[in-house]
Amino acid sequence: MTHSPATGTGPDPTPGALPDALPDALRDHRDRLDTHLHPAARAWLRQALDEAAAKSGSGWELRVAEAGRRCGSRNADAARILILHAAHADPATLTRLYHQGSAAERRAVLSALPHLVPGPDAVPLVEDALRTNDTRLLAAALGPYAARHLDAHSWRHAVLKCLFTGVPVDAVAGLSARGRGDAELARMLADYAAERTAADRPVPADLYRVLDLAAEDPAAEDPEADHPHGKEES
Repeated sequence: MTHSPATGTGPDPTPGALPDALPDALRDHRDRLDTHLHPAARAWLRQALDEAAAKSGSGWELRVAEAGRRCGSRNADAARILILHAAHADPATLTRLYHQGSAAERRAVLSALPHLVPGPDAVPLVEDALRTNDTRLLAAALGPYAARHLDAHSWRHAVLKCLFTGVPVDAVAGLSARGRGDAELARMLADYAAERTAADRPVPADLYRVLDLAAEDPAAEDPEADHPHGKEES
């Protein structure tokens, strides 16, 4: 007896839309998956999210690894982030999954950090990723979590590493807030540009953009710095 593929007639295996109770920052992931996943993949993801929320044993962790095969490589990052969020994965669990996972799984862990870890406990994962030359891993490491918790010295070197590995500086979360008026970052960038020029090598275009930002006077950005009318006596 033959079976027809589950793409035509027959019951839709989808058990409903993906969960709605998500923080705003994760709703784009859910909406994209709701739109782009095949019904069977969406059903698998809903089951994986239920398992993660129940946290019955460590079986849900296997779903993080399976997401690429089940949801496709273009959707795997978003699916993994939602699974980790559903499980309320703590720093110890995230650390284990990061070190046991593939590069794609590590990327998802890094992207999930701002949604799961309020403090600096997961900074070692960011630091580990910044030691690699995997450009996609570097970009994921420099998301909002690093912007909040990476120390100034490490953050400056991470920005510099983006420039010499070709990671667009647009990937650096909080660049304007952290980089503006940073004299030490400006010095490092100027030195790097001078080294490249002396070696007759091209200077990344993004370098001058960040250098201009780092060389700015932060006070000049404050419209009340020169005209403190808000402090005038009545």
